[in-house]
Amino acid sequence: MPPTNKPRSRRTFRQILGGVRRRVRRAAGKARSTWRRSLQLQVVTSTMVISVIVVVVLGTFLFGQISKSVVDSTQESSASEAFADRLQIADALAPEADDQAKTTDSGKQGAANPLDEVMDTITGSGEGGTEKRYDVLVLNRRLAAASRGSGTVVPGDVPATLQLSLQRNIREQQYDEPMAITGKIRFAAEGQPRLTYVIGGVVHVPTSGENYEVYHFFPLDEEEQLLVNVRLALVVVSLGLVLLLAAIAYLVTRQVVSPVRLARQAAERLAAGKLDERLKVRGEDDLARLANSFNEMAANLALKIHQLEELSQVQRQFVSDVSHELRTPLTTVRMAADLLYDAREDFDPMAARSAELMQAQLERFESMLADLLEISRYDAGAATLDLEPVDVRDVVLRAIADSEALAERHSTRFELRLPNEPCMAEIDNRRVERILRNLLFNAIEHGEGRDVVVTVGADRDAVAVAVRDHGIGLKAGEDTLVFDRFWRADPSRARTIGGTGLGLAISREDATLHGGWLQAWGQPGEGSQFRLTLPRAAGADLKGSPLPLVPPEIEMRRTWRTSMTPVLLPAVGDGGGHDED
Repeated sequence: MPPTNKPRSRRTFRQILGGVRRRVRRAAGKARSTWRRSLQLQVVTSTMVISVIVVVVLGTFLFGQISKSVVDSTQESSASEAFADRLQIADALAPEADDQAKTTDSGKQGAANPLDEVMDTITGSGEGGTEKRYDVLVLNRRLAAASRGSGTVVPGDVPATLQLSLQRNIREQQYDEPMAITGKIRFAAEGQPRLTYVIGGVVHVPTSGENYEVYHFFPLDEEEQLLVNVRLALVVVSLGLVLLLAAIAYLVTRQVVSPVRLARQAAERLAAGKLDERLKVRGEDDLARLANSFNEMAANLALKIHQLEELSQVQRQFVSDVSHELRTPLTTVRMAADLLYDAREDFDPMAARSAELMQAQLERFESMLADLLEISRYDAGAATLDLEPVDVRDVVLRAIADSEALAERHSTRFELRLPNEPCMAEIDNRRVERILRNLLFNAIEHGEGRDVVVTVGADRDAVAVAVRDHGIGLKAGEDTLVFDRFWRADPSRARTIGGTGLGLAISREDATLHGGWLQAWGQPGEGSQFRLTLPRAAGADLKGSPLPLVPPEIEMRRTWRTSMTPVLLPAVGDGGGHDED
């Protein structure tokens, strides 16, 4: 059991970790999408970031200036008080030296030490005095009994660096250079370290040669608390300022973005075909003028579209009417041309040739007229389908049979690639056969006498027919232009089979009417391929095609070129052991 539980727990942990990663990526993706799509969020976020940077810089600068001002003023006042105290101590110790010089050897060691009186005076601990907030320590290294201290300070509270500095000054006889140090000092009685400013100085008694080290301990509790309060106030004010600036940016951008968002929504509805969409105009500012301009643009656009629709309707009606009207005189001309064509053997060679040319051009004219009538039906939306289940292979064979004569005249052969199973589909047999016939005629005209490959494929949802030629091919971008009406890749090149220029356009309309695709691929020097894809069931949506649009040999060549890596071959006679005689 344990060997099976551990892998399960490991897989469970990996699944949980993978789920967490997916949620994080999904949340990050949503955040990025929201950021990219919301101008208001971008402005507010940028304002907050810039505000935070500015507030941090200014707050740091202000706090530094305030801290420096408080510390400097405290140090100046402390230095003044310490200097005054040292003067009092020096004045009090000067008479003591005279008294000690006058003492006798009979056991009299002088009167009481004057340090007691002066300590009470400078610390305010005497009668009627106000107690000072700082402590004083007087040390005499030679006479321990001459040392005094106020409060709870002891010699051990003096920082060692400060003591060494004063002792060096004593050795160098520099008595007028006080030293100062600031740091956390743990007082012996209290035990809790406090930030204290310590000033040390030397009081030298010339008459006796004694040196007294005087240390003043100025606690900085009040200053430290003041700076803490200042820092807290700066943080609160900075946070409030950032939020205030963000709120201001939100309100300002809302006033600007809301009309822009409404304009965007109106533009989307206008693009969807709702030409009566308009914006509400409020005020006379720039946004109001923008709304006026948008409304004017929408009105002009609706007018132009209406005019174009009328013009298109007139054009379609004109083509339809002309096409119908031409059929009557064309029928008469056709009858006369048939009589002349049948009697051409009785004419002289020039007249006989003219009859043949007129017959050929009349056939082309009739074909063009039929195509124009078919295009007019598509433009009018009157084209309908006559659907029936048909085997697409039979349709392909009939289209090829109709194209055999033209292929023989151009020395072109067809290569058929048909599946063994039936390819049934609900199609309009006449229209699909016309599509294939147009594709075959186009391949013969541009195939330059080379073989034309016709491939049929089918899957569960669709059937497809691909017509491949090996002619001049198509340039980049021409794969969509070939379906335009009367388009030619080379306008200077005449049509060799008498086409009307509407065959591929009608073929695309026929494919679209079936709910299918008609696509083209081409490459200069490699020929072209047209692929017709139709759904098996009428009205079904296509999800793919059974045949590739790019010919397999071209795709394989691309893959081979992409995956091919350079190989270093040995030079001839390079140690292979095969010497040629």
